[in-house]
Amino acid sequence: MKRRIVAVGAALLVLVGCASAGGPKSPAVSSSRASGPTVETTSMSVSGPWRAWTASVTRPEAHGSCGATAHQVVCATTTGALVGRSRADGRVTWTVPGHDHGKSAELLVDAADERAVTGVAGRLRAANLRTGTQAWTRRLPTGRAYFALAATDGVVYALHAPDPFIGTGAVLDAVRASDGTPLWHRNVTWSTGEPLAVFRGRVYTADGVTRVTARDARTGATVARSPAGVECPHLVTGGHYLVCTGSPFSAEDVFPPMRRLDPATLKPLPTPRNTINKPVHGVISDDGVLVLYEAGAEDTSAGDWFAYDLERDRTLWSTYATEADSAVAGGRFVTFTPVNDRATRGRVLTIDLHAGPHGAGSAAPRMSPPYAQTRDGEHPVLVVPTGDTGHVVVMARTHGSLRSLPLP
Repeated sequence: MKRRIVAVGAALLVLVGCASAGGPKSPAVSSSRASGPTVETTSMSVSGPWRAWTASVTRPEAHGSCGATAHQVVCATTTGALVGRSRADGRVTWTVPGHDHGKSAELLVDAADERAVTGVAGRLRAANLRTGTQAWTRRLPTGRAYFALAATDGVVYALHAPDPFIGTGAVLDAVRASDGTPLWHRNVTWSTGEPLAVFRGRVYTADGVTRVTARDARTGATVARSPAGVECPHLVTGGHYLVCTGSPFSAEDVFPPMRRLDPATLKPLPTPRNTINKPVHGVISDDGVLVLYEAGAEDTSAGDWFAYDLERDRTLWSTYATEADSAVAGGRFVTFTPVNDRATRGRVLTIDLHAGPHGAGSAAPRMSPPYAQTRDGEHPVLVVPTGDTGHVVVMARTHGSLRSLPLP
């Protein structure tokens, strides 16, 4: 049976004018698509050390990944280098060189432990965020590579496996963040693309089929496993939440029930509803709002964002979208406007997590002006600094650059 292809069309509103910094809000015009948000264009003045800026990045940086603390932006390159940039103007403030060659770069930016850690090919390299110097390195045997990183309480957790991954042989290492000293390692069952989650003294891994495993973060000992009857093709994590959904790689017409797991026992908890379309990717806020992109199994280019309140076991809102990166910042859901809406495309869009696309006043949806970095053809990625900076950074991959802009 063929699935219905989601129709594309105008989903957001036509902007009328642009407000200057600190100026009045521009009026919004109603959309012809009822599910689209009512958007107010607001240019907000931001106090503090973060500033609006644009900076070019090298090709290895654009093909790598970036993160940010309240004090700086850090990028990992596909050569294994780490690059620190100023929050005030985006200029390079320090560089830890790398001479490896990888297709991608895993990156962990841990402000609490003052470490940026990257895993490229088979080398793990850490930099001191305060001094901008190399802190330590670790090297894997030939034929293995790092695929996921996490950190908490002075410990870095690094998952590595054979490259190319053949479905077995994954290992989870724990090393001290300060100097890279090995603490423990465990063989794990893991599936490509599954996240590594660490919170409340536990490390969580998923096998991409049914089993989620929790380990003691200090010792690596297994403390809980999800029940065998609970399907978990993909694990979505954020805040202190674990949610099982259907696999984003599946092309089937029917998907397993969406299940929230109890982090302590890994038993299923009440969850708002089953997904109708394919769950592609999602984010979860610290207060338990899951925003999940769902689309037709054969075509994920257009679909809907669905927001679920995990604590109150209910659906909050939905809005039409085209597939895009997303994040949570300042109590708002952050993504990009649909690429097929000529009037509004190429902008950063923020929606109040609880009020949704039809919120009013301070909870109304807002969008940025259009920027070169936010065009769909640039394959933009969102980078949200930790802390209340009032800014978001967009990395453009096609023509490598970073743009720091006030959070709409």
